[in-house]
Amino acid sequence: MADVEETIKRIQAQKGVVGVIVMDSLGRAIRSTLDEEATNQHSTLLQQLCDKTRGVIRELDASNDLTFVRIRTKKNEIMIVPDRDYLLAVFENLAS
Repeated sequence: MADVEETIKRIQAQKGVVGVIVMDSLGRAIRSTLDEEATNQHSTLLQQLCDKTRGVIRELDASNDLTFVRIRTKKNEIMIVPDRDYLLAVFENLAS
C-alpha cells in the first residue's frame, strides 16, 4: 500500500494535477485526493464512461480492449487508466 501512496503523491505533485482517484472494479473509490462529494460523483460517472467505452471498443473489434481514455476540454483534462481490478483517474487543470 505504501507504493500506491507514493505513486499518488508523485502524480499529485505534477504541474496542473488537481486530483487523483483510484477505484475498484465496481466504481467505488479506494483512495482519492478530491473531497468526498466530488469523489463520489466522479467515480460513478467515470466507471460508467469506461464501461460504455470498453463496450464500443469490443463492438468494433472483439479482440481489442480499452487501455487508456483521455478527455480534454478547453480548461481540463481527465486521464483514465482502467485495469481488470482497478481504475485510476487523474484530473488536470490545463490553465496551470
